[in-house]
Amino acid sequence: MINQLLLRLWKLLRGRPQWYFLWFVHSKFIVGVSGVIFDEQGRILLLRHRFWMQAAWGLPGGYANRNERLEDTLRREVLEETGYSIQVTSLIRVVSGYRLRLEASYRGTFLGGREQLDNREVLEARFFKPDELPAGLLPSQREIIKLSLSSPPGPPATTT
Repeated sequence: MINQLLLRLWKLLRGRPQWYFLWFVHSKFIVGVSGVIFDEQGRILLLRHRFWMQAAWGLPGGYANRNERLEDTLRREVLEETGYSIQVTSLIRVVSGYRLRLEASYRGTFLGGREQLDNREVLEARFFKPDELPAGLLPSQREIIKLSLSSPPGPPATTT
């Protein structure tokens, strides 16, 4: 009886009201995006972030904006933080379960650009050979790099 009543109510809500209801009753997540960006010599782009207390170096990335595709988030963040253009080529992994945060990591290719660091966030940007990664890199980021090295680059990520 109660299930039929709820089903009727749900059908009456149709469309946008259903989405508002779902938004209201479900948790909200922060979506972080990072990238393992390779240059033409196979080196990996790492940034020394001003606000990272737990690590000296890390992968480029940031948080997604509303209505932004995750691949676009990575392209935007790399451009804002370094001045570099990249192509996102494949998804490496998605991780969830840490509070209300979801993290997506991608593989990408350096396309070019002139280095213009965002001095508010980034102290230094450098490319490192995979077997010469700097000290102070988080174990989780080393794992993402390892995963990116063990899988082929794949076709470019598509935009729809």
